[in-house]
Amino acid sequence: MSGGFLAVDSGGSGLRVVVGTAGADGRGPLGTRASREPVRTGPRGIEPEHLMDQLLLMVRALTTETLVDRFATVVVGAAGLATLGDALRAELPGALARELGARKVALVADAVTAYVGALGPRPGAVVAAGTGLIATGTDLARWHRADGWGHLLGDCGGGAWIGRAGLEAALRAHDGRQGGSAPLLARARERFGPAAGIPGQLYPRTDRPAVLASFAPDVAACAPGDPVAAEILRAAARHMADSAAAVCPRDGEPRLAVTGGLLKLGDPLVVPLEEELAKRLPQARRTAAEGDPLDGSVRIATDLATGTLTLPGDDAMLWMTTVAEGR
Repeated sequence: MSGGFLAVDSGGSGLRVVVGTAGADGRGPLGTRASREPVRTGPRGIEPEHLMDQLLLMVRALTTETLVDRFATVVVGAAGLATLGDALRAELPGALARELGARKVALVADAVTAYVGALGPRPGAVVAAGTGLIATGTDLARWHRADGWGHLLGDCGGGAWIGRAGLEAALRAHDGRQGGSAPLLARARERFGPAAGIPGQLYPRTDRPAVLASFAPDVAACAPGDPVAAEILRAAARHMADSAAAVCPRDGEPRLAVTGGLLKLGDPLVVPLEEELAKRLPQARRTAAEGDPLDGSVRIATDLATGTLTLPGDDAMLWMTTVAEGR
């Protein structure tokens, strides 16, 4: 069988791939594979060679399983595409054409695949909240994004932001300064050891955002009985609502969804978040996310393959190209 599609989700936890067919028979996804090895970044940004090496291994296995051996349409959703995607845009379409027969290629920011996975091709806004935080919105004429600037410059309200604020409150309590939290100090000592040693455990780490975010559940656990922890989560909710309001369409009743692992913190975050979203975006229709970023990549691939894609193009967010024969 030929003429299938390939949908890819490349993120911080690895690579996920779906093979399927799109057309009159409407068969959809036929097989999936996953790798736990994230695609490397280097001086040129995301490395297309490393992505292709992993991708081809999985595609060969899926070809045997699904009998789909050519992929006219390929969609790659990639974390960091907006700022680290120049090499992908320059080299990946040609490599996909040579190796897999691709003719239509779309390179998509993971914020957009998260959006489409959550809401589909509808006007609205999606807040993706995990270790970091980014909000994406569209009126189907153009894309809008807010935050997603990383733990040093932004990601306000995300897991690393909450964890950092919780550790700051713990160290304030250690110093005897106002705004400190004795419960958070106790939790910080349990997790990291003596307070004076916490900076040395954080500053040299290359995975500092993840380490900071690991303290966010402790903040949530303290919140029911600790006003300082509760206010950290209330502030996080305000930041998330700010980002949602910055990207949400103003006309009509746009849909609004929140996705990501940060929701696992439960009521201490979710309750103030719902209150802040209702206050900031009363016109928006709150809805549960329909799927995840891989589902979004599949949806974009099937719509691109059938010529029904209604999402706006954007060089940084959703970049599409048609590859010439023989490239």
